[in-house]
Parts: sequence; structure tokens; C-alpha cells
Amino acid sequence: MDSKNLEKTIALRRELHQNPEPSNQEVWTKNRLMQFLKENTRLEIVDRGKFFYGIYHAGEGRRNIAFRADFDAVPMDEGISLAHGSKNPGVSHKCGHDGHSATLAGFALEVDQIGAGENIFFIFQHAEETGDGAAEASSIIDENEIDEIFAYHNMSGMEKNSINIIDGTTNFASRGMTIRMVGKQSHASEPEMGRNPAYAIARVIDSIPELVNSKENRGLVLATVIQVNVGDRAFGISAGKGELLLTIRAELEDELDRLQENLEMISKNQAAKDGIKVEFIYEDIFPVTSNFPESANKIRKAAKKKGFQVVEMKSGFRGSEDFGHYLKKTKGAICYIGNGIDYPAVHTHEYDFPDEIIETGVELFKELAGVN
Repeated sequence: MDSKNLEKTIALRRELHQNPEPSNQEVWTKNRLMQFLKENTRLEIVDRGKFFYGIYHAGEGRRNIAFRADFDAVPMDEGISLAHGSKNPGVSHKCGHDGHSATLAGFALEVDQIGAGENIFFIFQHAEETGDGAAEASSIIDENEIDEIFAYHNMSGMEKNSINIIDGTTNFASRGMTIRMVGKQSHASEPEMGRNPAYAIARVIDSIPELVNSKENRGLVLATVIQVNVGDRAFGISAGKGELLLTIRAELEDELDRLQENLEMISKNQAAKDGIKVEFIYEDIFPVTSNFPESANKIRKAAKKKGFQVVEMKSGFRGSEDFGHYLKKTKGAICYIGNGIDYPAVHTHEYDFPDEIIETGVELFKELAGVN
């Protein structure tokens, strides 16, 4: 990577880090990234509201390849002293999306200056943390007939600059599920006069171990109780409403669908026994992210050609990644670039994206795009 381009890219990364914005509120971040590309490249820039993309035009009849980076931050204080620390209290780039976007911008600089044999789309996406971003931005795939898409995520606990890859599931599918039950309040001395949802909710919770039993599923399936909220803090009133919040998660998307269906069925049956109404609310919806073997092999080949260590992941991460929305529309793959074995974990106060892996990401993307 050109040394001046690398210097610009690192400076951009630290500027993004200083000005973090939460999911779906990344106005400054998006505008700064667009400004950077307009000032430093001749790429076509397409503004899509919450997200945008740049295009390098190689010409008619060439393949359309996309590379994606996310740019939202997380709702955490910085927690450590950094010269480029967050200026926005309660928000910080503790997942490294500042680094992902800076890497893609640095890649764009190199492509603009060197050229490429394919049409390249540089997707800068909002709201990865909530799953909203890719659900919206993946429309780019159909609109532009994208043939293949690639991305990377930084990850601690892996050798620095190593390329970690797997075929199939790289990130589990997950959904935030709220089971809301409404019965009828009564005086605590006459519970039989009301319809208390506590018992139905308890029976739903009691059903979870059997639903996630490994003997009943092909892959790992999880239902994590996040919160149980029943009634009010009033000892004289028997509860008349309640909510059970779960995160449901699975290695295979069809098994997540089945888990959701079973939880809904059990909830309806248990609520009906007690004459209680029930409804379901879903948020933070992430599909399974499943690498296409053909695309994953291109990452392996590119990494080896660049001299990077390639590590085969034994299994995908339980945590979700909204890149799966793109992979429902076209082939592609995501890999993990190591921050270092003992490097602070993402989503912790001690973490800051390691600038040393920016060049690794850029060089990997260049090789995948045939930029020499």
C-alpha cells in the first residue's frame, strides 16, 4: 500500500473514532466518508440516505464486485485515554467499524490510482449493530447486478494480521424476541378474580431447555432469557401483564425458524390455558451469515499470495453479523483479520482498532479485485 495513502487512511480512522455515532444516526460519519472519497478519488459516489456507495467503472462487460464496510458505533463510553478518543459521551467505536470503513476508503484510494479490471462497488453501510443496515443496503445487489461481495471484520484472540476463514456459517442467525402477555389485574388477596400471566410465562421459560436440546437439533441452538418483567411493584395487586424477552440464536437458519415457531406455539397454548392474550415482537433481526465456499477459497488464495497466515476456523461465531443479508442475494464471503492473540476484545472499554491491520485489509481486497 502506498505510504501516503496509508497515512491518510490511518488519519481518517482516528477522525472517525473521535466522532462516533450510534446505529441509524451516523449523519456526520457518512458525510465525512463521502467527503474523503470526493476529495481524494474520482469514483462515482451514490448517496442513498443512511448509506452510500462508490463505484470504480472498469467498463462494459466486466464483472461487478462489491466490498462492504460498516460505520456505526456502539453505546459505550470510551473508557480509556486515547489521543483520538471519542468526543461523544456514551458512544464509541468499540467494535472497530471505524477501522473497517477506513480500510475500505484506503482500498478505494489504491483502486482509483492503480486501476482495476473489474467494476468495483465500495459499500459504506450504516447500522450493522442492530441488523438494520444490511437489510436496507443489500438492495444494491439487485439494482447493480453484483456478481460477488466480500468483507472483513477485525477480531481479537487471533494472530495479528492472520486471515481467518470458514466455509458455511461464519455467524449465527439471531432475533430479539419479546413475548408480551396481557391478562387482568386483581387485588392480591383475590388472585382468582384476575388473570396473572406469571404462570404462563414461567411455563414458557421451563420449556426452553427441551427446545434447545442438542439431540433435537443439527446445529447449536440457543434461547437466552434477557429479561422477565411481570406486573408492577405493588404488593396489593396481582399482576395483569408481563413480558419475556429472549434472544434466540441458531447456527442454521431453519432451526432458528423452528425455535421461533415452537416458542410462539407454546406461548399461545400456555396463555390460552389462563385466558390471557399474547403477542410477539421481533427486533435486532440477523440472518445467518454463510460463506460461499467458492468465494471463501478466493480469500484463502488471495491471502496466501500476499503472504498472510491463513487460519481455518473450526466453527462460526455465535455472535451475529448482518452481512448475511447480502449473501442471500449473491455469492460472497467474509473473513476475520486478527488483532492479536492477547489484544483486548471488541465491545470492551480496553479496545481500540489496531491501525496495523488496515494495510492487511487493503492488500487482501486489492488481491481479490485483481489490483496490482
